[in-house]
Amino acid sequence: MHIKSTKCNRFCLVASVTNQEVFGRPDTQASFESLFRSFDPEVQFQYFKSFRRVRISFSDALAAAEARLRLHKSSFNGREMRLYFAQSVHIGSPRLEPPKPDKQFLISPPASPPVGWKQSPDPTPVINYDLLCAISKLGPGEKYELHTATPTTPSVVVHVCEDHDDSSHDDSDHDDKPRPARPKIIQTRRPDYTNE
Repeated sequence: MHIKSTKCNRFCLVASVTNQEVFGRPDTQASFESLFRSFDPEVQFQYFKSFRRVRISFSDALAAAEARLRLHKSSFNGREMRLYFAQSVHIGSPRLEPPKPDKQFLISPPASPPVGWKQSPDPTPVINYDLLCAISKLGPGEKYELHTATPTTPSVVVHVCEDHDDSSHDDSDHDDKPRPARPKIIQTRRPDYTNE
């Protein structure tokens, strides 16, 4: 079971700094660091410019608490500086656990289905009789308007292609003429059997 717990780190402070000069100018950084070195000479700083945060690590928890008490909501170069104790988040197990085995039969089916599983019946196919009727009325060379035009949209028209044979003739002539005979497929003769 993964339990998320948050602990307060008594040796670390996080400073929320709105003054961007702390991250770019060495003289401003030196004056910022001197505020905290008065509480602990071994203090260490980590600057996170994109987050506008500075992590301040103390060697003594009492020095960190005193620095927060005196410098929280104080002014630095005309801007307010806020200090918070850093928090570390611990989530249950140190390694990644596999997911719980519920509904994994959909990914890799087991030898037998799970308890209570029933096969769903196939739905009845939907037949659109209006569409079938419209298709049956279409003939070669005719067009059918699917969507009428509006002031903001064009119309959608389906044009049915005509049958183009080698010779051009009417449908009435086509019914009278005999169809060409299909070519006969000649079966390949089996070789004679020789018993050697």
